[in-house]
Amino acid sequence: MSLAEALFLAVAGLAAGSINAVAGGGSLVSFPALLALGIPPLAANVTNSVAVWPGYVGTTWGYRRELADQRRRLLGLAPAAVAGAALGCLLLLVTSAQTFETAVPFLVIGAALLLAVQGRVTERVRRWPGGGAGVRAPLLHLAVLLAAAYGAYFGGGLGVLLLAGLGLFVADDLQRLNGLKSALSLLINAVALVAFSLFAPVDWSVVAVMAPAALAGGYLGARLARRLDQARLRALVVVFGLAVGVALLF
Repeated sequence: MSLAEALFLAVAGLAAGSINAVAGGGSLVSFPALLALGIPPLAANVTNSVAVWPGYVGTTWGYRRELADQRRRLLGLAPAAVAGAALGCLLLLVTSAQTFETAVPFLVIGAALLLAVQGRVTERVRRWPGGGAGVRAPLLHLAVLLAAAYGAYFGGGLGVLLLAGLGLFVADDLQRLNGLKSALSLLINAVALVAFSLFAPVDWSVVAVMAPAALAGGYLGARLARRLDQARLRALVVVFGLAVGVALLF
């Protein structure tokens, strides 16, 4: 790996960690960066999942105040998150490289479109009239399980799906939900990290460069999330993700 490639990966890791903390969709930056260096799509996907995991550590630490009194909520949702992540990992590990390569453009485009509608979801969340306990609880667990399965299979858009599910079924402040989303993302990616480390073609030289940068980006992104113009950042990532997906498709 050349110095220029290492700097390129470090910037991609820093950006991914920051974007995941602020708006979600950081893998739409880091995953194409790995593809640009010639890493095959399947190896790039699992390497990206391992490399951005520290970013969720930094983000979760940055949101520690919002998470301080949500321990019971997090523990209650943890089984669905772990089960979904295990299902997603299994699906990826039994998928052939050729099948995954065929699916990649559609996954990238789909993740970008999910990120594009996140603003509308957020506005609906703020106007949601009722709480999320009781009758809606089973749907909340199902939403977390499905988001976790998707996130372990392909990380792009995980935060968007989780925030949408939490927002629809949990009545709480958006910043607190963002903190909960970060903690669940950390747990989901921890399952993926273990599975991919043992059974998938992770490029550890890439991880060694990107992981520290993602950690710093996640912490800084959590601190800046309340100050940045999330709409503009989201729009930039969406356009970039769509461009990458279309380029991969053709």
